[in-house]
Amino acid sequence: MTTIDHDTGTMHHHRAGPREWAALAVLMLPVLMVSVDNTVLSFALPAISVDLRPSGTQLLWIVDLYAIMLAGLLIAMGSIGDRFGRRRLLLIGTLGFGAASLLAAYSRSPEMLLVARALQGTFGATLMPSTLSLIRNVFHDPRDRRLAIASWAAMFSGGAALGPVLGGWLLGHFAWGSVFLINVPIIVVLVPLALAMLPESRDPSPGPLDPLAIVLSLLAMLPLVFGVKNVAEHGLSDATLTAFAVGIVAAWALVHRLRTSASPMIDLTLFSNRVFTGAIVANLLSLMGLTGFLFLGAQLLQLVLGLSAMDAALVLLPGLLATVVAGFVAVRLANVVSIRVLVTASFVASATGYAITALTDTPTVVSIAVAFAVMGVGIGMAETLTNDVMLSSVPSSKAGAASAISETAYEIGAVLGTAVLGTVLTSTYRSHLTYSAILQWGERDGSFETLGGTVELSRFYPNEVGTNLLASARDAFDLGVQYTSAAAIGIALLAALVSWRTLKNA
Repeated sequence: MTTIDHDTGTMHHHRAGPREWAALAVLMLPVLMVSVDNTVLSFALPAISVDLRPSGTQLLWIVDLYAIMLAGLLIAMGSIGDRFGRRRLLLIGTLGFGAASLLAAYSRSPEMLLVARALQGTFGATLMPSTLSLIRNVFHDPRDRRLAIASWAAMFSGGAALGPVLGGWLLGHFAWGSVFLINVPIIVVLVPLALAMLPESRDPSPGPLDPLAIVLSLLAMLPLVFGVKNVAEHGLSDATLTAFAVGIVAAWALVHRLRTSASPMIDLTLFSNRVFTGAIVANLLSLMGLTGFLFLGAQLLQLVLGLSAMDAALVLLPGLLATVVAGFVAVRLANVVSIRVLVTASFVASATGYAITALTDTPTVVSIAVAFAVMGVGIGMAETLTNDVMLSSVPSSKAGAASAISETAYEIGAVLGTAVLGTVLTSTYRSHLTYSAILQWGERDGSFETLGGTVELSRFYPNEVGTNLLASARDAFDLGVQYTSAAAIGIALLAALVSWRTLKNA
């Protein structure tokens, strides 16, 4: 609530009380659920490669499809929440997400898992805009809101890093499908608490829903990501060029639709604010680096260094703690250091994390742990500060749509992190796996397209043949790590430059 001192004209925002902070605690549950699911699959990839035998392309899509559907539908769901109620949409999404998680847990083919991941992404898109927009409407004092957003960002970043840790423990005790069952107890707790503790909120003057804009957002997202994936594997093939063409045309049509609609699904004038736009771009680029590191790090620790899933997950624990702590430290630092300097420095930290990986001749457990911890500091700071800048610059009535833009940037970054950096890793691995006598058979069924598949199949060959095949695979993967790290350093430095140029007045 906001009051105005009529004598001085000063606006006073009432500070949050116990009920508001309890509501924040409830909102952390869906954030935890969605963010964990963004990365929990990382350490299950080797087991999935062995059990379901997906091709290399299918393996990337199993990781990416969840984030693609999130990114494609977040803006639409944010708009729906503004119109029909953010708490209502949160509850619907929670139940649907639980059902999709059960389907994923008991998948028996790559295709079945892909369908489940698509459904998870669809229902996950209903959750995230609701959480951030409800925070905007619950916390009116800027100091309370920044701390609440720091908690939200810490849970988001921490959940993303916690995913592999939980996954590693589960994989040490249960089958890979168990990584999806962790959502069930969260949902059981979340639904009654949300009904009791969360206020309903919506835009008081909403326009009609725009189904065409929703369709166009998906038509833009899916082909563009497919094109990015396909170009490294097959070059500028007809399929790649067609995908890019469809995605670009759909993106142009979406922008045209939003500009000309009397009641657009998202207000494009928000992007005329240089600070708002800079924060969104910074969000996107930061997540590219994080998800790319998790994709390569999980496989590097398990398949090259030979760690168990649980031991590999524990290597990332310092980075998890660094991410969470850095978000809250950023709230304090923002009182004495400019947002511009802090966000720029956070991306330099991310670049440094990748540099540690790239410049280490032979990656070790220590070097990977240090690299991820340094990166965690950068990600934790960037997520807190950019979301605070973004959300504070819009009126509360448009919080759902603005939150959806921020979340879309987050998920596009997650998609591109795996699509771009994962494709660099995969294509380098495939092109430098030189044990051709074996590959002539394996390439026909995709058995050697992933390191996990190669490691598993190397056991079935005579000692010398299997040993040489395994050595070739690990050398090729290590080279892929070097190339991927170099690309990620470039992305992080680009994010630092964007932040420095756009957040001057933040």
